[in-house]
Amino acid sequence: MKASDLFVQCLEEEGIEYIFGVPGEENADFMMSLEKSEKIRFVLTRHEQGAAFMAEIYGRLTGNPAGCLGTLGPGATNLITGVADSNMDRAPMLVLTGQGATHRLHKESHQVMDVVEMFKAVTKWAESVRHPDTIPEMIRKAIRLARTEKPGAVHIELPEDLAKQDTDAKPISPRRFRRPVPDDKITDVAFELLLQAKKPVIIAGNGCIRRRAAKQLRKFCEKTGIGVISTFMAKGAVDMDSDFCLFTVGLGSKDRMNLVIDEADLVLALGFDMVEYHPGLWNPNGDKRIIHADFLPAEIDQNYHPEVEVVGDLAHFLWMLNERLDSKGQPEYDLKHQTEARNDMMEDLGEYANDNQEGAIRPQKALWDCRQALGPHDVLLSDVGAHKMWIARHYHCHEPNTCLIPNGFCSMGFALPGAIAASLVAPENRVLGIAGDAGFLMNVQEMETAKRLNSNLVMLVWEDHEYGLIAWKQETEFGHHTDLSFGNPDWMMLAASFGWHGHRCDNSVDLLDTLEKALAEDGPSLVVIPIDYRENSLLTKKLGQITASL
Repeated sequence: MKASDLFVQCLEEEGIEYIFGVPGEENADFMMSLEKSEKIRFVLTRHEQGAAFMAEIYGRLTGNPAGCLGTLGPGATNLITGVADSNMDRAPMLVLTGQGATHRLHKESHQVMDVVEMFKAVTKWAESVRHPDTIPEMIRKAIRLARTEKPGAVHIELPEDLAKQDTDAKPISPRRFRRPVPDDKITDVAFELLLQAKKPVIIAGNGCIRRRAAKQLRKFCEKTGIGVISTFMAKGAVDMDSDFCLFTVGLGSKDRMNLVIDEADLVLALGFDMVEYHPGLWNPNGDKRIIHADFLPAEIDQNYHPEVEVVGDLAHFLWMLNERLDSKGQPEYDLKHQTEARNDMMEDLGEYANDNQEGAIRPQKALWDCRQALGPHDVLLSDVGAHKMWIARHYHCHEPNTCLIPNGFCSMGFALPGAIAASLVAPENRVLGIAGDAGFLMNVQEMETAKRLNSNLVMLVWEDHEYGLIAWKQETEFGHHTDLSFGNPDWMMLAASFGWHGHRCDNSVDLLDTLEKALAEDGPSLVVIPIDYRENSLLTKKLGQITASL
């Protein structure tokens, strides 16, 4: 068969369901082969970056990779931001790019650049097909690497002349393997530290949102009562309504849950990934007793020097702890300070639940209403900007992977294409994306993709006419900020021009009804609100006053 046909058959064998992208002439043969597939759906996007974000969200929600596709040169470079975001947020992804014919790659040639070398910096593995017979091995390797902890992006380049060649090779059937489990002896050491502790706390990282890990974590907390502080990407690892849910940590300023960490005599770091939240912010003296449990050993850092490292399948480690608790009894802890911190934070969350301010809507009120409008399994996606800080602090979850925040690479432009992918993966659930006016316009062209797919999603745009997060940070450090302002389109005309439903809501009391109406509409809807970012500096002041020991 033709090499491009073999390539598609190998992807089918791996269970690939979606490829998002913008094709070019250098992957024309691949596209002709893909068109014949009855198992893989190709979604044409309006920009390669949007395609990469869609593939990332598919990977985060399913645990399996989707493909994102671009041609050589500018098509490949357009993919790279979304690919880097997926890789650093630990989402499995397959990146597919075309390339010029091999007889012109050794010299200066139209649109030719070393795409593989470029992608090596932002993927777990990147390689070019050099012979058609190697395609089955390469795809089997790529998908295995993308799924293996910690998951991430992989890249395969297919030159146009190799795609046309004939081959007798056959796809390789996937064979799953069980991840290594932690050693009994080191688990005993970790358990002994937990028995000795009086005020332990758990920091749950990205690794905890794997389904099995979250299930075992909840059982562990029910047995011990130890509170769980989540990083931004670990939201939903424990139910927000549980007494042991201590919400999130990760703002640059000291927050309520930082006081809990200060008070702790042992930190159990589960699936913790320091790309999200540097240990220097919660262990500045490097003197905390830490148990590190994750799929991989700890990153070397002077502020993160675990006393015990438990390496292996995280869910299995938590199961081992639960077995020991059942056989050896429950330790007694002094966790009053954790209850106080949870109660204080719950007061913060509900402070503006009944706000009736007109003309601009407070971030706290906006997120309170978003939480009321969405069910336990519905999905909220955050773009990057000042709103991400508010979502991180004020929007909490019942289930894993129901609040998707990019917090490793932190790329703007993530929410709209991500929401499109979420609506494909979970059509039975409501999907709400939140973006600032800056981030939304970075991939605004995907409004057409959403309409073409009739995606059931709502994009909530917080309008402040400037790069609000940068303004917030400059104001905090320097007392003023540089000129970061810009203009915006007529949002309702923009929505209408793309065939979307459109809503503008200027008053706090009307927001919940507006969200409910938009979420009930068929197809994509845009809701725009003026956001009251005067609250940014007020939050900074408030966090600066949260210093007393619990």
